[in-house]
Amino acid sequence: MKKVINPGRARKSINFIDNIVYSRQKNLNGQEMELKMSIMLQNGNSEMRLASGHDDEADDKTPKPAILWVPGGGYRGCDKNLMVAEMAFLADAGYVVASMYYRSSAEEHMPSQIIDVKTAIRFLRAHADEYEIDPEHIGIIGRSAGGQLSALAAMNSDNYESEEWSDYSSHVQACCDMFGPVDFVKLIEDDAIEMRTNPNCRWKKPEDTHAGALFGGDMSTLKERAKPYCPPYILTKEMCPILILHGDCDKLVSCDISEAFYDDIVKAGMEDRADLYILHGAGHGTKEFFQQETKEIIRAFFDKNLK
Repeated sequence: MKKVINPGRARKSINFIDNIVYSRQKNLNGQEMELKMSIMLQNGNSEMRLASGHDDEADDKTPKPAILWVPGGGYRGCDKNLMVAEMAFLADAGYVVASMYYRSSAEEHMPSQIIDVKTAIRFLRAHADEYEIDPEHIGIIGRSAGGQLSALAAMNSDNYESEEWSDYSSHVQACCDMFGPVDFVKLIEDDAIEMRTNPNCRWKKPEDTHAGALFGGDMSTLKERAKPYCPPYILTKEMCPILILHGDCDKLVSCDISEAFYDDIVKAGMEDRADLYILHGAGHGTKEFFQQETKEIIRAFFDKNLK
């Protein structure tokens, strides 16, 4: 069969740039680490550039809002590219999408993880021209541990900053927190009950838990030391709009944590800056979070606050 078609040029190509070093930090052993991110952006047709020696004249080089994707993994480690394909819908919608690696709890304790997140945000602003980013419109999205770190960044405080890219702001203009353990205090209490009542509990002592590994140190002061990193306890008037998504069948991070977080925001007089969607039947990061309806909620939220 021979056929001539005219598909048009409405959809723009997406380029994927990997292994961009955004920070150099040290681990618990004092060894230097290169922290890397990947970036998806429209109009980055590198194959055409290599073949013809120039860009497509139809490419739009104007600055675009950016969204930083913060992966989960219980703070034990994360793969910046494992779920990044699920974020392509945001690149299709005209966003520059960056996905980052941050130090694990085995590599460094808190606050290193939030320092890495805020450094990545500043890196994007410092390299806005290179990656066609509008530095005034940067959002953040994360799942599980990445959701908690995203919500913490959304407080837009000036704490936990490194010296890298220090001329640039780490503030964000919109945040999507997907089932993040934003209240370590409740998580620590839930873990203690589970260890005490369930002989088959995966944790045998506080040091084994995600929070215990993340903060290290004296377990008798764990809750007290974790509290400053819990968004519900440190709400600020600088907090950006936040979209919270949580499954009502989550067995790892109780949906109660997100519901209480939303209630705290409302009590603080910032109801207009928060939306909570409870996904019926969804567990911890199950498929419900990447269905078209859910993606449309996420896209519409960022469109409202970043465009």
